Amino acid sequence: MDYNAVVLDQIRRMPAAGGYSTAQPAHDALRAAIQPGSMFLQVHSRAVRPSYCSGATYLVFLESLNRLAAARKLYLSEEVQQALILQYPHPDGLGVWGRWNANGPGTARLFYETGMGENFVDPERARPGDFLKIFWTDAVGRDERGHLVVFMGFGERAGKPTVRYWSSNKPDGFSMKETDLDQCANMIFSRLTRPERISAVVRLPEKDAYLASLLKEPSSFREACLKSGIPLP
Repeated sequence: MDYNAVVLDQIRRMPAAGGYSTAQPAHDALRAAIQPGSMFLQVHSRAVRPSYCSGATYLVFLESLNRLAAARKLYLSEEVQQALILQYPHPDGLGVWGRWNANGPGTARLFYETGMGENFVDPERARPGDFLKIFWTDAVGRDERGHLVVFMGFGERAGKPTVRYWSSNKPDGFSMKETDLDQCANMIFSRLTRPERISAVVRLPEKDAYLASLLKEPSSFREACLKSGIPLP
Protein backbone atom coordinates (compact mmCIF):
# COMPACT_ATOMS: atom_id res chain seq x y z
CA MET A 1 0.00 0.00 0.00
CA ASP A 2 1.24 3.48 -0.86
CA TYR A 3 1.18 5.23 2.50
CA ASN A 4 2.32 8.52 0.97
CA ALA A 5 -0.84 8.45 -1.15
CA VAL A 6 -2.88 8.04 2.04
CA VAL A 7 -1.20 11.12 3.56
CA LEU A 8 -1.86 13.14 0.40
CA ASP A 9 -5.50 12.08 0.38
CA GLN A 10 -5.93 13.37 3.93
CA ILE A 11 -4.46 16.73 2.91
CA ARG A 12 -7.07 17.00 0.17
CA ARG A 13 -9.73 16.50 2.85
CA MET A 14 -8.33 19.13 5.22
CA PRO A 15 -10.02 22.53 5.60
CA ALA A 16 -8.46 25.65 4.11
CA ALA A 17 -7.19 28.76 5.86
CA GLY A 18 -8.50 29.38 9.39
CA GLY A 19 -5.58 31.57 10.41
CA TYR A 20 -2.18 30.87 11.97
CA SER A 21 -1.37 31.27 15.65
CA THR A 22 0.67 29.60 18.37
CA ALA A 23 -1.28 31.28 21.19
CA GLN A 24 -3.28 29.32 23.78
CA PRO A 25 -6.59 29.29 21.85
CA ALA A 26 -4.87 27.37 19.03
CA HIS A 27 -3.56 24.77 21.50
CA ASP A 28 -6.99 24.46 23.11
CA ALA A 29 -8.68 24.01 19.73
CA LEU A 30 -6.26 21.27 18.72
CA ARG A 31 -6.61 19.41 22.01
CA ALA A 32 -10.42 19.53 21.86
CA ALA A 33 -10.44 18.29 18.24
CA ILE A 34 -8.74 14.95 19.02
CA GLN A 35 -10.66 12.49 21.20
CA PRO A 36 -10.67 8.70 21.58
CA GLY A 37 -13.43 6.73 19.91
CA SER A 38 -14.48 3.10 19.65
CA MET A 39 -12.34 1.78 16.79
CA PHE A 40 -10.93 5.09 15.51
CA LEU A 41 -9.84 8.43 16.88
CA GLN A 42 -12.40 11.20 16.66
CA VAL A 43 -10.53 13.92 14.76
CA HIS A 44 -12.39 17.17 14.00
CA SER A 45 -9.88 19.06 11.88
CA ARG A 46 -12.39 21.70 10.76
CA ALA A 47 -12.74 22.85 14.36
CA VAL A 48 -9.04 23.73 14.62
CA ARG A 49 -9.01 27.48 14.01
CA PRO A 50 -6.45 29.00 14.24
CA SER A 51 -3.71 26.40 13.77
CA TYR A 52 0.07 26.00 13.65
CA CYS A 53 2.46 23.76 11.76
CA SER A 54 3.04 20.86 14.16
CA GLY A 55 -0.66 20.71 14.95
CA ALA A 56 -1.65 20.72 11.27
CA THR A 57 0.73 17.90 10.38
CA TYR A 58 -0.31 15.92 13.46
CA LEU A 59 -3.94 16.10 12.33
CA VAL A 60 -2.93 14.70 8.92
CA PHE A 61 -0.91 11.96 10.62
CA LEU A 62 -3.85 10.94 12.84
CA GLU A 63 -6.34 11.09 9.98
CA SER A 64 -4.00 8.83 7.99
CA LEU A 65 -3.90 6.35 10.87
CA ASN A 66 -7.70 6.37 11.00
CA ARG A 67 -7.86 5.66 7.26
CA LEU A 68 -5.46 2.74 7.62
CA ALA A 69 -7.34 1.40 10.63
CA ALA A 70 -10.54 1.43 8.56
CA ALA A 71 -8.66 -0.54 5.88
CA ARG A 72 -7.54 -3.03 8.58
CA LYS A 73 -3.88 -2.16 8.06
CA LEU A 74 -3.43 -1.38 11.76
CA TYR A 75 -5.32 -1.47 15.05
CA LEU A 76 -5.92 1.60 17.19
CA SER A 77 -6.44 0.09 20.62
CA GLU A 78 -7.87 2.13 23.47
CA GLU A 79 -4.38 2.31 24.97
CA VAL A 80 -2.87 3.57 21.71
CA GLN A 81 -5.62 6.16 21.29
CA GLN A 82 -5.01 7.46 24.79
CA ALA A 83 -1.32 7.84 23.96
CA LEU A 84 -2.15 9.83 20.81
CA ILE A 85 -4.52 12.42 22.27
CA LEU A 86 -3.16 15.67 23.67
CA GLN A 87 -2.84 15.77 27.42
CA TYR A 88 -2.49 19.11 29.17
CA PRO A 89 0.08 20.26 29.92
CA HIS A 90 2.21 18.23 27.53
CA PRO A 91 5.73 19.72 27.34
CA ASP A 92 8.20 19.03 24.56
CA GLY A 93 9.59 15.51 24.62
CA LEU A 94 6.80 14.05 26.78
CA GLY A 95 4.52 11.47 25.19
CA VAL A 96 3.66 11.20 21.51
CA TRP A 97 2.44 14.76 21.01
CA GLY A 98 5.35 16.12 23.05
CA ARG A 99 7.70 14.41 20.64
CA TRP A 100 5.87 15.54 17.48
CA ASN A 101 5.65 19.13 18.72
CA ALA A 102 9.23 19.41 19.95
CA ASN A 103 12.05 21.48 18.57
CA GLY A 104 14.54 19.56 16.47
CA PRO A 105 13.71 16.24 14.78
CA GLY A 106 10.48 15.51 16.66
CA THR A 107 8.64 13.54 13.97
CA ALA A 108 11.85 11.83 12.88
CA ARG A 109 12.60 10.73 16.44
CA LEU A 110 9.08 9.32 16.81
CA PHE A 111 9.34 7.37 13.55
CA TYR A 112 12.80 6.10 14.54
CA GLU A 113 11.83 5.10 18.10
CA THR A 114 8.73 3.21 17.02
CA GLY A 115 9.99 1.87 13.69
CA MET A 116 7.03 3.49 11.91
CA GLY A 117 9.08 5.08 9.21
CA GLU A 118 12.41 5.97 7.70
CA ASN A 119 14.24 9.28 7.95
CA PHE A 120 16.66 10.76 5.43
CA VAL A 121 18.20 14.02 4.27
CA ASP A 122 18.82 13.31 0.56
CA PRO A 123 16.30 15.46 -1.35
CA GLU A 124 16.59 13.15 -4.36
CA ARG A 125 14.82 10.46 -2.32
CA ALA A 126 11.92 12.74 -1.36
CA ARG A 127 8.37 11.97 -2.48
CA PRO A 128 5.17 13.99 -2.06
CA GLY A 129 3.52 12.85 1.14
CA ASP A 130 6.75 12.68 3.17
CA PHE A 131 6.73 14.64 6.41
CA LEU A 132 9.45 17.28 6.38
CA LYS A 133 11.16 19.36 9.05
CA ILE A 134 12.64 22.51 7.56
CA PHE A 135 15.34 24.34 9.52
CA TRP A 136 15.53 27.94 8.36
CA THR A 137 18.98 28.37 9.97
CA ASP A 138 21.75 26.02 11.09
CA ALA A 139 20.54 26.25 14.70
CA VAL A 140 18.83 23.23 16.25
CA GLY A 141 17.27 23.39 19.68
CA ARG A 142 17.29 26.51 21.83
CA ASP A 143 17.80 29.04 19.03
CA GLU A 144 16.01 27.07 16.33
CA ARG A 145 13.72 28.48 13.66
CA GLY A 146 11.90 25.70 11.88
CA HIS A 147 8.72 24.58 10.17
CA LEU A 148 7.04 21.13 10.14
CA VAL A 149 5.26 20.39 6.86
CA VAL A 150 4.19 17.72 4.39
CA PHE A 151 6.48 17.74 1.37
CA MET A 152 4.65 18.25 -1.94
CA GLY A 153 7.50 18.46 -4.41
CA PHE A 154 10.28 20.61 -5.81
CA GLY A 155 9.74 23.28 -8.43
CA GLU A 156 11.19 26.43 -9.91
CA ARG A 157 10.18 30.06 -9.66
CA ALA A 158 11.89 32.94 -11.45
CA GLY A 159 14.73 30.60 -12.34
CA LYS A 160 15.33 29.53 -8.73
CA PRO A 161 14.67 26.04 -7.30
CA THR A 162 11.81 25.89 -4.80
CA VAL A 163 10.25 23.48 -2.33
CA ARG A 164 6.45 23.10 -2.18
CA TYR A 165 4.70 21.98 0.98
CA TRP A 166 1.43 21.87 2.89
CA SER A 167 1.07 22.89 6.53
CA SER A 168 -0.38 25.63 8.66
CA ASN A 169 1.51 28.58 7.23
CA LYS A 170 1.63 32.25 8.16
CA PRO A 171 -0.71 34.10 7.88
CA ASP A 172 -3.49 32.00 6.33
CA GLY A 173 -3.32 28.75 8.29
CA PHE A 174 -3.99 25.47 6.43
CA SER A 175 -2.52 26.03 2.97
CA MET A 176 0.01 25.14 0.31
CA LYS A 177 3.17 27.19 0.09
CA GLU A 178 6.24 27.44 -2.12
CA THR A 179 9.59 28.66 -0.77
CA ASP A 180 12.95 29.23 -2.43
CA LEU A 181 15.09 26.21 -1.66
CA ASP A 182 18.03 28.36 -0.64
CA GLN A 183 15.96 29.63 2.29
CA CYS A 184 16.15 26.14 3.83
CA ALA A 185 19.40 25.64 5.72
CA ASN A 186 18.68 21.96 6.44
CA MET A 187 15.86 19.44 5.95
CA ILE A 188 14.92 16.08 7.47
CA PHE A 189 12.39 13.95 5.60
CA SER A 190 10.32 11.30 7.41
CA ARG A 191 8.36 8.68 5.44
CA LEU A 192 5.63 6.53 6.93
CA THR A 193 6.50 2.94 5.96
CA ARG A 194 5.24 0.70 8.78
CA PRO A 195 2.19 2.43 10.27
CA GLU A 196 1.20 -0.73 12.12
CA ARG A 197 4.11 0.04 14.42
CA ILE A 198 1.92 2.75 15.96
CA SER A 199 1.25 0.09 18.59
CA ALA A 200 4.78 0.73 19.88
CA VAL A 201 3.83 4.15 21.23
CA VAL A 202 2.51 2.52 24.40
CA ARG A 203 6.01 1.17 25.10
CA LEU A 204 7.91 4.39 24.54
CA PRO A 205 9.75 5.89 27.48
CA GLU A 206 7.48 8.57 28.90
CA LYS A 207 10.05 11.24 28.11
CA ASP A 208 12.52 11.70 25.28
CA ALA A 209 15.33 13.43 27.14
CA TYR A 210 17.00 14.71 23.98
CA LEU A 211 13.89 16.41 22.61
CA ALA A 212 12.97 17.73 26.05
CA SER A 213 16.37 19.40 26.32
CA LEU A 214 16.00 21.35 23.08
CA LEU A 215 13.87 24.11 24.60
CA LYS A 216 16.88 25.26 26.62
CA GLU A 217 19.91 23.59 25.10
CA PRO A 218 21.51 23.92 21.66
CA SER A 219 22.08 20.89 19.48
CA SER A 220 23.40 20.48 15.94
CA PHE A 221 22.02 19.17 12.68
CA ARG A 222 24.47 16.29 12.83
CA GLU A 223 23.25 15.29 16.29
CA ALA A 224 19.61 15.62 15.16
CA CYS A 225 20.31 13.24 12.28
CA LEU A 226 22.16 10.71 14.44
CA LYS A 227 19.32 10.78 16.99
CA SER A 228 16.93 10.00 14.11
CA GLY A 229 18.82 7.00 12.77
CA ILE A 230 20.19 8.86 9.76
CA PRO A 231 23.78 7.76 9.00
CA LEU A 232 26.14 10.57 8.11
CA PRO A 233 29.65 10.42 6.68
